[in-house]
Amino acid sequence: MFQKHPKGLIPAALANMGERFGYYIMNAVLLLFLVSKFGLNDATAGIIYSVFYFGIYVLSLVGGIIADSTQNYNKTIQWGLIIMSLGYVFLALPLFSTDLNGGSEWWTILVFTCGALLMIAFGNGLFKGNLQAIVGKMYDEYEAEAAKEGPEALKVAQEKRDSGFQIFYVFINIGGLVAPFVAPLLRQWWLNAHQLVYNSDMATLAHQYIANGEVTRKFEETLQASMQAGYNFTDNLSFCQDYITVFNQGIHYSFIASVAAMLISLLIFLGTKRMFPQPAKKESANVQSYTPEEKKAMATEIKQRMAALFAVLGIAIFFWLSFHQNGQSLSVFARDFIRTDSIAPEIWQALNPFFVIVLTPIIMWLFGALARKGKSISTPRKIALGMAIAGMAYLFLIIVSMVNHYPSGEVFRGMHADQLAAAGLVKEGPWVLLVTYFFLTVAELFISPLGLSFVSKVAPRHMVGLCQGLWLGATAIGNLFIWVGPLMYNAWPIHYCWAVFFGICMVSMGVMLGMVKWLEKVAC
Repeated sequence: MFQKHPKGLIPAALANMGERFGYYIMNAVLLLFLVSKFGLNDATAGIIYSVFYFGIYVLSLVGGIIADSTQNYNKTIQWGLIIMSLGYVFLALPLFSTDLNGGSEWWTILVFTCGALLMIAFGNGLFKGNLQAIVGKMYDEYEAEAAKEGPEALKVAQEKRDSGFQIFYVFINIGGLVAPFVAPLLRQWWLNAHQLVYNSDMATLAHQYIANGEVTRKFEETLQASMQAGYNFTDNLSFCQDYITVFNQGIHYSFIASVAAMLISLLIFLGTKRMFPQPAKKESANVQSYTPEEKKAMATEIKQRMAALFAVLGIAIFFWLSFHQNGQSLSVFARDFIRTDSIAPEIWQALNPFFVIVLTPIIMWLFGALARKGKSISTPRKIALGMAIAGMAYLFLIIVSMVNHYPSGEVFRGMHADQLAAAGLVKEGPWVLLVTYFFLTVAELFISPLGLSFVSKVAPRHMVGLCQGLWLGATAIGNLFIWVGPLMYNAWPIHYCWAVFFGICMVSMGVMLGMVKWLEKVAC
């Protein structure tokens, strides 16, 4: 699996793994953290989450421009890690407002939190795309060396690029597999230390009580279930304020682990950066003169490559809009409709990286076996298949939701135990999330690492940082609109929400298939 790849691949992957571990600690809880700390509804928290996600990826375009213009990828990546570390430090500070109803202090802390998220997004923009560009450059040099040995050696080297990016992607997800457990476990430990019990509904109900003093039957049931025997209960208001503070202090402390992960990633990068190629500097020394005909041909080729790149970017927008519901509508779906009594809903996000790690060797073997038989599947065709598989995840959710007659998330959350029993509404088992994340992960493995590989193939050599930034910019546009997931989820019977994403995936697959032959020609 790791044989015959550039020697810098594993160090780059390890540096990325540490950064991703810190990032996914925060990402696993971000939406529910905004709801539980500030009393925001799902839609408002979803907008903040979407803008943050948009910033992470669109700022990668800025990071790519900076690296290309300075021709110093290593320094840009290094500063990205430092700025991200500072963002996590600020996010780890357990600041709370005494006024939980939206006073000036409340707004100050919310703005401070959003500022910390902006720092993380900017640092990520300097780091993420440029490290991917370096990996692409490794394979440029690897293929150039193989070309000296002949066409057969070059062909073997070119086939390594897709698998190299898949290996790189596995290391990302090793960090992502462990990270979702950190924040929920620390939060649970902190609650237990204060004689409280984790309950996914209690923080929201506590905010509602503080805002209007309303005592519903569900509030009473949840309050009783959220206290341990030794808790000193005085009145509802004190309990609600105490629960919100303790609940979120545990999350704040978990962000300290993100800081540690960033520093480890920085040390790995500093210790191995001499292994990473910086081709832009080498190429700048080779000044060549071209005839007008050669310049025209080069310009035409660049236009074709950029047109192919933007065509794939258009498909990527819709994939990430659908896929990143794992931190939005799928996260609140796990909270509301899945039995998670013993497992916090955020932890289910670990299913995605778990499946990435398990399935990547299988998919690499499958692609390799087809290549050996002369039946290779091109990267554009793999991306089209990935969209179809993503659609299957949402088709499955449509069927589950219709069979169970699930209403909107907001209606479901407002029903107490007797009302749910009378309507015959029951939460589904965890197997639903297992199946959903299986399909989404297979789709991801057909699209994300192979999309990075495609970008590295078609990118003009003097624009690799910019083109990797464009790939992440397309991801940013998709992420900017992921807030529509919770909006539809809470407004309609939830199978309508899943139907929208199913339709998006199927249309994208059809468009991609229509462009396959042209894309294959440009990328060859």
